[in-house]
This record gives sequence, C-alpha cells and structure tokens, in this order.
Amino acid sequence: MSNAYEGTFHGEKAIWLRYGAYEAALLPDVGGNLVAFRDTEKGYRYLREPEADEMDAFKRRPMVHGIPVLFPPNRYEDGRFPWNGRTYQLPVNEAKTGNHLHGFFYDMPWQVDDYGADDVCSYVVVAQRVTESHPAYASFPHRFTIKIRYSLGPDGLKQETGVRNDGDEPMPCTLGFHTTVNAPFAPGSSPSDCRFKMTIGRRIELNDRMLPTGRYAPLSEHETLMQGDGTSPFFEPLDNHYTAVPQGGRNVMELTDTRANAKLVYEAGNAFKFWMIYNGGAQGGFFCPEPQTNMVNAPAAPFSAEEAGIVTLAPGEVWQETSRMYGA
Repeated sequence: MSNAYEGTFHGEKAIWLRYGAYEAALLPDVGGNLVAFRDTEKGYRYLREPEADEMDAFKRRPMVHGIPVLFPPNRYEDGRFPWNGRTYQLPVNEAKTGNHLHGFFYDMPWQVDDYGADDVCSYVVVAQRVTESHPAYASFPHRFTIKIRYSLGPDGLKQETGVRNDGDEPMPCTLGFHTTVNAPFAPGSSPSDCRFKMTIGRRIELNDRMLPTGRYAPLSEHETLMQGDGTSPFFEPLDNHYTAVPQGGRNVMELTDTRANAKLVYEAGNAFKFWMIYNGGAQGGFFCPEPQTNMVNAPAAPFSAEEAGIVTLAPGEVWQETSRMYGA
C-alpha cells in the first residue's frame, strides 16, 4: 500500500512515492522538482509532467512542469534586492525585462536527506544548505537551510516546507512555488471541460517589465468569477498577480473537470500572501497557480513593507508552512 524507492523518470534519477492509488515522483538533481502526482486507478495526472522527448527542454526551462521551487519568487528589477540597508545584486536572467526571475534553486541539485514509507504515508525529504561555498551565496550572502518534505497518504500529497536562518544576522525569507497543473487532468477530457476558482483578493497592476506599479487594478468579470462560482482557466492569456484572501480559513485553488465530475484541490498554506496565475498564453492544457510569500519585486515595490509581504527571519528562526494537493 505504501512504498518509497529510488528509480528513474525518463532516465533521470527519481525518488518515487506510492500510497494506495496515489503515486508521485521527485527529481532531486533537477531542482528538487516533484514532477508527477497521479491517481493510478483513475488515470489522472494532476501535474504537468515532461514527456520523454521533452526532458532536455525541461532541464533548460523547468518552470512549467511539476512544482519548481522559487527562492526568491518571480521578478526583481534590474536584479537589485534592497533590504535592511543593503542591496543584493541577483543575476539578471530574463533578457526581455532586464530583471532577475525565480531565484536560485529551481534548476540546482538538491540533497536527499531521507525517504521511506510506513502504514501512514510514504515520504521524501530534500534540502538546500547555503553556506559561503554555495553558488547562491555570492548574490544572497546568508547562511540558511531550505528543507521540503513531500508525503503521500490517504489525504493526498502533503508538502511541508521550512526555511531556517543559520547565520548570525537577520535575513529576508521570500519563497514561492511555480506549481503547474494539467487542465484537463483526466484522460478523455478537454480544456473546455475545466473550471477553476481561487482565493484571490485584489489584482496588483504590473507594468511592461512585469513589476508592480503601486496601484491595484479592478477585477474583470472572469476574475470575479474566480473568487466565487469559477470560470475557465483559459478565458484570456494570464500572467497576473493577486493578493491572497483565504475563504473559510483556506487559501485554495480548486480545478473541476465537469465531464469527469472530478476535482483537484490545491490548498496553499495561509502564509502564502500572494498568487501569480500563468496559463501559457491560454493555449489550453496547463496553467500555474503560484503561491508566494511576498509581492513581486517586494523590497523595491512601491507599497509598504507590510503590503509587500517581506518576511524577516532572526538568527536561528524558522519559517514553515504546509500545503496539500488531493483529488475530490
């Protein structure tokens, strides 16, 4: 019923997890990306997986498959990250905007700390430990540990994330996930069978460099439907930024397949104060509900520090949150 083992995924080293009908695969050497989450009995593939002939392209651009880790998430103007009287210079890695995009860890190897299985779940734990010798330290000079534990159990896929400040001075904690879900996830369905809703609040207006302007934009009719009864994930091309406003205590995206009468529920923890939504130009097939702790360009955004959502960790302090994904 429950199993965890080292295998391969299209030739790449993978840690496989199984529990009942659920299975998942994590690629430790490609960003610690959990690239597959499936219901094997129903044939559902909830996450967008790279196919065998897409692996090279996936490794070059691992953003739109599985659950890439973003630290810091999204864009920072000219790669500059001003914080606490210092300005860190992050690499400018998005030529069309001249910004830094998506942080350091989405394509790096992660260390596998542990994996195993028992009657309760199967699990894997991966980590990044940043010290002076780590490639990220030159741009982000803090000693810290990011640890993620994925587990499969009767309630689906659980993601427990922790960030610990291992240094002797405060550090900013800015984290997100470029979660990429299939729409549809059920065989035999089409994008037109899909509706989704999401606990968004206000839309944050972005300029032509995809950075906050300091203003909020009015929600469209479809965006208002996202807060309530739901709408198509492909009503228009989306690369939009929103505040997160939990409903009933839950910060959640729900994707419904009306043909299969099935639902994917993605509960991001309430510590994620913002969402990005990206749908690949509304071509159909996938979209990305991306939870983030902070606003895009947070340390330089024209909003108050509280509005921008920068989390500060004191020496030895730990930030942690739990998210969950399951079929319903």
